[in-house]
Formats: sequence, C-alpha cells, structure tokens
Amino acid sequence: MVELSLLLVLELLLLGAVVGFMAGLLGIGGGMMMVPVMTLLLMHRGVEPGLAVKMGIATSGASIVFTSVSSLLAHRRLGAVRWPLVLALTPGIALGGVISGASVLSVVRGHWLALAFAGFNAVMAWRMWRVAPPAAGHALPGRAGLVGAGAGIGFISALVGAGGAFLSVPFMTRCSVPLREAVGTSAALGFPIALASSVGYVAGSWSLPPALPGAFGYLYLPGILVVAAASVLMAPVGARTAHRMPVGRLRRIFGLLLGVLACYMAWQAFTN
Repeated sequence: MVELSLLLVLELLLLGAVVGFMAGLLGIGGGMMMVPVMTLLLMHRGVEPGLAVKMGIATSGASIVFTSVSSLLAHRRLGAVRWPLVLALTPGIALGGVISGASVLSVVRGHWLALAFAGFNAVMAWRMWRVAPPAAGHALPGRAGLVGAGAGIGFISALVGAGGAFLSVPFMTRCSVPLREAVGTSAALGFPIALASSVGYVAGSWSLPPALPGAFGYLYLPGILVVAAASVLMAPVGARTAHRMPVGRLRRIFGLLLGVLACYMAWQAFTN
C-alpha cells in the first residue's frame, strides 16, 4: 500500500483544484500547468530530472482519462458534440497516441522533452494573449485526411501530456466547424486521446523499476487519482465563474503564468 505524506496530498489537491478551475474557466486542458508542477514535485522527492519530466508528461496525460469524462458529459447534454467527426478522428488519434507514448517518450531524452514542452507552453502563452479565433474558410477533409489529422493530434498530445484541445479546436474551426461544436467535439476527443496515450505510456515503460512508491513505469498513480478527483470537482466552479468575471483579462494573466512555466521547463532542459 502506498503511503502519501500529508504535504504531498495537499500539493496534489491544490494542483488538481487549480487545473480543474482553469479548465472550466478558460476551456483549456491541464497539461500546460500540470506537467511542469508535477515534474517539480517528483524531483523534490528524489526522482532524476530526466525521468521526472517523462513521468510528469505521462501522469498528466493519463489523468485526462478521468477529467475528460465530466467535460464530455457536459457538452453532450448541450448537444455540442459532432459524433461522426469524433468517430472519424479517433482511429488516427489512437494510432498517434500509442506510437508517441510507447516509443518517442521512452527514446527521447528528458531534457529534449523539457525543451519541447517549453516551446509548447510558449506558443500557448502567446495564444492566451491573442484572443482572436482562427479564421474559417476550409472544408473538413475526407476520411483519410481526418485519420491523418487525428494521428497528428494524438501524437503531439501524448508527447506533451495534453488533451489535444490546443490542436483539435483550431483545426476544426479552420475547417468551418462552429466554435461551440468544435469545443464540444474536442472535449469528446479528450477521452480517446488520453486512453491511447496511457496505453502507450504503459507499453513503453512497464519494465522500469518504480522511481518512488506508487509509480508504475512513467505513471505516478497517486498523482493521477488525487489530481483527477480535485480537478473534476473544481471544473464546474470554473465554468460558473466564467459567466461572472472578465475572462479576457484572466486569459492574459494565465498567459503570463504559462510563459513563466515555459521558462522554468527551458531552464530544466539546459541545466539537467
């Protein structure tokens, strides 16, 4: 049985609460915040920096298996999910997520992953400041094109431990899918992305000795469960708050936070 210190439980609960609240408030996934913070928590408990980055990515990606369900159900009730589009993108997502989680994450060194994640967070910080949505003007591609797009979304999402909304929503809106339906469909895609990524993470690391109690390969199981529980509870609070606060200003504040986290991950990449 895994024993967790009270401090670690409180840290994981706080992380999950913030991740869930921001997801509900701004409609973003938790990987942008969870990966660097989880990496820091694991390093403070003796995990080697390169492995801590991989575990942070995998733990973040796997937690979305749980957190995506509440978001999916909420958007389904609102009738905002294009299920035929979900079914068309899922095969590619599954392929890309498994390949990335099983091979790339285990082969690429931790400091390169940290650098890639820093770049990812920097781009997302810029997008938080650039409020204008991407312009429409294209039609959705055919079945083969959707499988290819899904593979790219799944591959990159697994690589950074994210739910894929940062790629799938712009892709769909550029293909003339209304923003409301793009967000709802992206929420539905979060579950297969996280599931495929998790299968890949397990396949690529099942033989590794536990880095600390509660670890299974790249997955830190207490982190997944505690963060998921807190984020699921706080996401509806964030959604309700979005109707009462100036979200545009909050997006910019969050963008600054992402910029700081990007600098932190870049510093980790160059110093470890």
